[in-house]
Amino acid sequence: MNHLYKRVELIANIAIILVAVSLAVVLVKRFVFTPRTENTIQSNVGNKVSQSDIDWSKSDKNVVLMLSNTCHFCTESAPFYKRLVQEQTQRGTFRLTAVLPQPVSDGQKYLSGLGVEINEIKQLTPGAIRVQGTPTILLVNNAGVVTEEWLGKLPPEKESEVLSRLR
Repeated sequence: MNHLYKRVELIANIAIILVAVSLAVVLVKRFVFTPRTENTIQSNVGNKVSQSDIDWSKSDKNVVLMLSNTCHFCTESAPFYKRLVQEQTQRGTFRLTAVLPQPVSDGQKYLSGLGVEINEIKQLTPGAIRVQGTPTILLVNNAGVVTEEWLGKLPPEKESEVLSRLR
């Protein structure tokens, strides 16, 4: 009887290990090796962003930077955000708002530490404006409708695209 118990225990342990390894392979394959493309992420373009904290009617072009002080891609994108601030200062053709899930004072410290001086900073979670992650840049018209959306740390050609859309 003792011999049978040990054999059943061994078979059960092997089965558990096989199931765990199979599950790990599926999860790694799904979340590590499957690239997130614009096709796998639901776009906000065409959606209205109803956020009472932001008055969209102040400008025909409202740029919303969804950032987080815990996001290393946001920090790495700081030179581009400085260019956006310079473009806004020089041309004044759009309104720039930084939105972070952290308190406004933390957001101000974070952006100031990066050398990105944005006057309008709001505290909102990404879900509040239908954004799935940080960094995300939204171009919103004066009716609160998203007309363009850029996700993640942008390569130079996408940065140029953003700047050209704002001119």
